[in-house]
Amino acid sequence: MPVIVEADSASVPVLLAAMPTGSHSVASVDRMYAWLDQHPDEYVVVLGPSLSLDTALECAEELRIKRPTTSVVLVREQFDTDVLARSMHAGVRDVVVADSDDKALTKAVERAHQLYQALRGPGGARQLGRIVTVFSPKGGVGKTTSSVNLALALTDRGARKVCLVDLDLAFGDIAITMQLFPTHSIEQAVGSEDSVDLAMLEGLLTRHEDSLTVLAAPAHPDVRERITPLLISRILRALRDGFDYIVVDTSPSFDDATLTALDETDECVVIATLDVPTLKNVKVALETMDMLSIARGHRHLLLNRADDEVGISVEKVESILGMPVTSQVATAVDIAAATNSGTPIVSHKPQHPASQAYFHLASSVTGEPVSAPGTAVPEAAPDTARSRGFFRRGRNS
Repeated sequence: MPVIVEADSASVPVLLAAMPTGSHSVASVDRMYAWLDQHPDEYVVVLGPSLSLDTALECAEELRIKRPTTSVVLVREQFDTDVLARSMHAGVRDVVVADSDDKALTKAVERAHQLYQALRGPGGARQLGRIVTVFSPKGGVGKTTSSVNLALALTDRGARKVCLVDLDLAFGDIAITMQLFPTHSIEQAVGSEDSVDLAMLEGLLTRHEDSLTVLAAPAHPDVRERITPLLISRILRALRDGFDYIVVDTSPSFDDATLTALDETDECVVIATLDVPTLKNVKVALETMDMLSIARGHRHLLLNRADDEVGISVEKVESILGMPVTSQVATAVDIAAATNSGTPIVSHKPQHPASQAYFHLASSVTGEPVSAPGTAVPEAAPDTARSRGFFRRGRNS
């Protein structure tokens, strides 16, 4: 998945349009290095026009030495022979002029891919994204808020490419929670079971400013009857080709859409709150998942609104449900305020205790340390090593 470094949000869609399907963008060089740490097989980095020439050439020089199989393509508003000579000396493979020829960047990236194949060969393991399903058998427990914040935490500010899928097909709230106004949703994929691919799906996604894309739920509940389990399965499998993680927000029931997502899932986040009816329902749901062999050994329990005053301890919850609590989010007015403003708590206040809880949950899901900006990266928990990597495994592995 080629990566673009460009801070100007207006330029990003133009550059992405000239790039291969599945390309990604980050706003700074440091997030580009974080991206490369997660994607050792990256074959090209495109340095956008907003990046200063000195910074771009310094970056190219470092990549030339440390990652010789990764090509650097430099995009400039204009350049002369001096800029071209300096760029070539720094190891830049191609220099193209922004807006002069929309095919120039496309061809430069194609040449970079040809060089990569010549150096490394076309073979090797195929890197696929991992599906993380967020589920609770009871509504009103903060599932959508948790899905949004988990997805944002997983992006690690652009180091990973994440898609958030709203599979609450009747009453999905992902778009409104993030104050997005999608022109397309999963509805436009209806009837496309035999032709679903990543290129088609990219036209249905809505981009969020924090390196996150969203596949929105239909605007009207009656559409859900036309969205088949086969379509959902093929959408999720196609998204694996273009994203590191696909976070799926589900409805609070074992309907066809939820069961299909759970059947495809690699990691499952189960949400509970400290009240007896919810804990009873979650207990039954976990037993059902056991019978269906869903995400055995790959479940993460998020305890939402975890307040000591209600009289049910974390230890009691773990005893009732028979699994450890992965992360806890206490009740906080800041969470609701951030959600109502369209800036989820992970983005609005990354140092907030709730944000830290979501980053901890993301670390459990990935098996790798994930932390808020400006926070020391913790050691990965030993028991999460099983989740490490992006290659798909069977649900019973």
